[in-house]
Amino acid sequence: MSRSIVQPVGQKRLTNVAVVRLKKHGVRFEIACFKNMVLSWRSGVEKDIDEVVQSHTVYSNVSKGILANSKDLIRTFGTDDHSKICLEILNKGELQVAGKERESQLSSQFRDIATIVMQKTINPDTKHPYTITMIERLMHDIHFAVDPHSSSKKQALEVIRQLQKQFPIKRSPMRVKLSLPLENLPPLMEKLNAWDANIVSKDESGNHLSIICEMEPGNYRDCDVLVRSIQGRLELLAVSEGDTEVDDFNEFALHQDPHNMTSNLSKESDDSVAELSESIKKQTISTEKGNTSGEAKQSKCSTCDAYVGDAKELRDHFKSDWHKHNLKRKTRQLPPLTADECLADMEIHDSRADLKEYSF
Repeated sequence: MSRSIVQPVGQKRLTNVAVVRLKKHGVRFEIACFKNMVLSWRSGVEKDIDEVVQSHTVYSNVSKGILANSKDLIRTFGTDDHSKICLEILNKGELQVAGKERESQLSSQFRDIATIVMQKTINPDTKHPYTITMIERLMHDIHFAVDPHSSSKKQALEVIRQLQKQFPIKRSPMRVKLSLPLENLPPLMEKLNAWDANIVSKDESGNHLSIICEMEPGNYRDCDVLVRSIQGRLELLAVSEGDTEVDDFNEFALHQDPHNMTSNLSKESDDSVAELSESIKKQTISTEKGNTSGEAKQSKCSTCDAYVGDAKELRDHFKSDWHKHNLKRKTRQLPPLTADECLADMEIHDSRADLKEYSF
C-alpha cells in the first residue's frame, strides 16, 4: 500500500506567540501578539498597537491558523473590521499562558513572597533574619500555595501570621522618634509598656521630650493616633522594606489631613528607608523640588518613584529600559529600583540568560 503524499493546506501556524482570547456569544476569537507586550499595552507603556499584535487578523484558533468567520464577526462585534476587533480583544480578552510559563510565574512569585517575609521578620532568639532558604522551607512545611491573583505583599503578611503559629518568628521592629510635651509623657509610657516597646534613648530639651524606641509594626497606627492626641509628633527612622501596613496608613492619613506635618514626615521617612543609600539622597532632593512652590514644576514617574524633568523628558523616560524594568517589577508587586540598581539587576538577568542558553 503506497503512502500518500501530504500536501500543504495553506495554514499559517503561529506557535511562538502570546495569544489573547475573547469568548463572546458562545464563539471564541483569538489574536496573535508578541510576548511580554500585552501587559505593556494594558498598563499604558506601549502606545503603538503594531508593536503589540503580530497581525491585524482575528482567528478562531491561532495555533492552527484558522481565521474567524466574517458572519460571526459581524454578528458578535457589529463589524468585520479586523483592526477594530483586534483592539477590543486586546483590551478585554484573556491572555493565555502556557503551562511552563505559568509554572515559572508561580515559582517567581513564590520567591518574591519569601523575600518579603525574610525582610519583614527576624528570629526572636538571635534577633537576626532568617535566610531565604529557611523561609522557603518553612513555607513548604505549612503547605503554602501561591495565589496568582493576589499581591505578593498581601500574601507575605498572611504567611507571617501562619508561620508565627508554628515557628519562632516575629515581625522586624520599626524604629520611631516620638516628640511630645513633657507633661504628656505618662499616658505615652503606659502604652509603650503595654506594646512591649524597647526605648533606645530619651532626649529632654526644655518642656519637650524626644524618645527613640522600637516597636512592632502592627502598633504603628495606634501609636500615631495616641501621639496626635497628646499634641506630639511621630517620625519613622527605620522600618522593614515594603511594609504594607505603614504604606497604607500614610496614604490614608495624607488624605484625611493634608496639612498635617506628621503624615508628611512619616511618608518621606518611609520612602527613604525603602531605597538604598544613594537613592535616599536623590529622593530627598526630588522631594524638596516637588514641595517648593516657587520653583519650576518637575514631572514625577510614579512607577520609578523619581522626578525626571519636564514633560518631554518624562516621555523619553517612559521609553527607557529603566522605566520598563520597573514596570515589570511593579506587575510582580516589587519595589522600584534606581537607575544604577536597574542596570545592575539587568546585567544579572542577562548573565543568567547567557548561562541558561549555553547550558547542556
